[in-house]
Amino acid sequence: MQRTRASDSSHFDFSVTKRNRSKEEIILLMLCALSIPSILPFGIIRLFQANWMLATVDLAIVAGMVAIFVFVWRTGRVQSASLIVTVFYSAGMLAAIYLKGAAIVYWVYPTMIAAFFMLKANHALLINTFSLSILLLILSRQMTLFDLSSIAVTLVLINLFSYIFSYRTSIQHNELNQQAERDFLTGVGNRRALDRALEAFSDTESVSPESCLLLLDLDHFKKINDQFGHAAGDQVLTKLCDVVRTRLRTTDGIFRYGGEEFVIIAVGTDLSTASALAEELRIKIASSSLYKDLTVTVSIGVAKITPAETASIWFQRADAMLYEAKQAGRNTVSVASE
Repeated sequence: MQRTRASDSSHFDFSVTKRNRSKEEIILLMLCALSIPSILPFGIIRLFQANWMLATVDLAIVAGMVAIFVFVWRTGRVQSASLIVTVFYSAGMLAAIYLKGAAIVYWVYPTMIAAFFMLKANHALLINTFSLSILLLILSRQMTLFDLSSIAVTLVLINLFSYIFSYRTSIQHNELNQQAERDFLTGVGNRRALDRALEAFSDTESVSPESCLLLLDLDHFKKINDQFGHAAGDQVLTKLCDVVRTRLRTTDGIFRYGGEEFVIIAVGTDLSTASALAEELRIKIASSSLYKDLTVTVSIGVAKITPAETASIWFQRADAMLYEAKQAGRNTVSVASE
């Protein structure tokens, strides 16, 4: 049964079908884009100077940056690309210093700082520590102990400060994300969190084939607000989420999609189990005291994701089942066929 409410068609059109570039992807693309014009002139000049070894190192770094830029731009996969860029850039820096000597040691500073922009703080610190060890070994034959110690101390301090800054920023970022993706009333995930969770299902290779959506809608919720006030309605929503969460696993997600609409993503759950869960929730909510002696019921639509199905279509099928459950008299579970 297809949903006939034309006005709702845009309401349930998720943006997950269009990929938005993450901040990590943008940072990596910017670093690659800045590296190319920064290093390319040196490679060209060294070609004219017949400095073949250094020119080869410079042009190899440029070619690597171009390849990674294209790869990330087309695929959006930044985790492995960030690691490759950091290792590749560090190796190029060490090779250049080995060939040219201490005269270009200043390239170490931006290289090590850039690692903290591309990788997690712990990973960046590990790679930089290894690079620093190789660097000191190379420079030990070219510099006095005093000059070598000065470079070592400054690089250690730069890495320490960068690590502290990166680690603190990561903590603040996680805290802000948690606050931004929580519904202020019920404490469950909000629409933004739901969009992000569903976006993960756009990558069919990493999605569990046994995953189901449950769409819950409180029956006649407007009457509760009209008869008892919005404070009573807020209490009903809050207690309903408390009831639902007692039955969900840590791997499941619950989100407040609209005023009285909620979405559950049951990961690793087949359709039969998800149907049983929906029926259990329906009964549990109807028998719970959400507000005084008032009986509150819900209608639930259930759909299992199918191979090669987008998250948007998956949601629309579950939404169609919710509409069917409401049309069947409410306080009902409707399940989409596989």
